[in-house]
Amino acid sequence: MWNMSRRRFLEASATSVAATGSGAPALCAQDWARQAVDRSPRRREWVTVKHDGRSVESVVAYPQTRGKAPGIVVIHEIFGMTDWVEDVADQFAEAGYLAIAPDLLSGMAPKGGRTKDFQANQVGQAIRELPPDQITADLNAAADYCKGLPACNGKVCVVGFSWGGGQAFRFATNRRDLAAAFVFYGTGPAQDAIAGIQAPVYGFYAGNDARVDATVPQTQEQMKAAGKFLETVTYEGATHGFMRAGEQPDAADANQKARAAAWVKLKALKEEIE
Repeated sequence: MWNMSRRRFLEASATSVAATGSGAPALCAQDWARQAVDRSPRRREWVTVKHDGRSVESVVAYPQTRGKAPGIVVIHEIFGMTDWVEDVADQFAEAGYLAIAPDLLSGMAPKGGRTKDFQANQVGQAIRELPPDQITADLNAAADYCKGLPACNGKVCVVGFSWGGGQAFRFATNRRDLAAAFVFYGTGPAQDAIAGIQAPVYGFYAGNDARVDATVPQTQEQMKAAGKFLETVTYEGATHGFMRAGEQPDAADANQKARAAAWVKLKALKEEIE
């Protein structure tokens, strides 16, 4: 397993927070996301994924289909397990994926709680302090759990958003049996870790996201030099976080269009993965 240096990990986390353009308190007001989840006709359940003495609280969303579906591990933003994360996991189920979204802050809050047990302004710092190897182990456990469900066809992907996007890219350097990695406005891994990537990587970026976009050309060059597959798309006019922002009641037109286009691509890629 590749061990990311503590300094590089913290720098990547700080970059992710700066790129969002909004703080944790604003992310807590997600009544629209909660309502979307509560209206969903799909089956969802909270499960406890255990490994190495840890218990990772995770939400599983099942697609409405007769056949088995590809699994997908959904990695939350630096804001932790918000209502929107449950919402987007449910949307992946709607798109035909068997989704599992682990709360990576499980056991890290006071008295062993998770995201919901932190003060809103403490979540980002707590995530920045997560050990990289613990994150990888949590994601591996979630992927194994999903892969072992009777509803899964044996294939598992990963998707992440912002901080989670960077973690999805990093996870692809550690887990060789991933069917695909979907990176939403996240930065690439260290160059010396790229050799471990076996899955195709698909990057989704916003045109108005200078901080993250500035890192993309180098990542493209490094992936090409290593003989790895990376396909990127940039949605002009969209801003960082468009998958969430494009769903909000006050969504800007460019973010709405970017989100819709990304879902078209994700659904098409599912057909290829199957």
